[in-house]
Amino acid sequence: MAPAAAPRCPAAARPRASPCPRSTGGSAEAIRSGEYGPGDRLPGENDLMATHGVARMTARQALSVLKDEGIAESRKGAGVFVRSFRPLRRRGIQRLAQEQWGSGRSIWSADIENRALVVDQVTVSEEAAPEHIGQVLDLSDEDTVCVRRRRFVLDGKPVLLATSYLPTSMVAGSAITQADTGPGGTYARLAELGYRPVHFREAIRSRMPTKHESGQLSISAGTPVILICRTAFADEGRPVEINEMTIDAASYILEYDFDA
Repeated sequence: MAPAAAPRCPAAARPRASPCPRSTGGSAEAIRSGEYGPGDRLPGENDLMATHGVARMTARQALSVLKDEGIAESRKGAGVFVRSFRPLRRRGIQRLAQEQWGSGRSIWSADIENRALVVDQVTVSEEAAPEHIGQVLDLSDEDTVCVRRRRFVLDGKPVLLATSYLPTSMVAGSAITQADTGPGGTYARLAELGYRPVHFREAIRSRMPTKHESGQLSISAGTPVILICRTAFADEGRPVEINEMTIDAASYILEYDFDA
């Protein structure tokens, strides 16, 4: 994952250095050291060519590497800037603890501290289960699923797309079929229905985003997405929910803290 840009350092008497296109590591270090702070505009291709006497391709490559690593982002018609968004530290184990959702708190509250989170583009529908979903949830061909789709926006930046699948026969008539599932969210409602999650499994992989995902998450060119597929299990290993998530890789730090 790309590290967060270092906070801006106090002004110093020495002149500000520009990212060195001869060394992509030096380019990143100029940002991490605070010579360029969050939101600062970086020297463009012409500036780098004139300052360092390099070819345009070399200057372009240096800026491209910074963007690929999630350290910088392009703004159409304005140039390349140091990313100002602070990556979210996703605490993969703590956020799913029963003491979290069981007490009426959102699992997101374990991650976001005092940052502003908005959930938009929420849709809830009853649909035929995709084949891979039906197999995991052990559904028959006639069974349908409740599908919950939503987007999570943190500090004004879209960071995650999520689609959850639950057996319709299990959740029909409950708050899970509503846009607002209430305190504690879906897992608290499942517990009330007699399907309390007791175990979770997450499978993680990465790829480049589709055009739709890039638009929905406002992803900079060259930034990959991380796919997280979480399955929730009730007693006796019964799968009760599958949540397929797509997250902006540059916006996250995935943290797993557990005992040996």
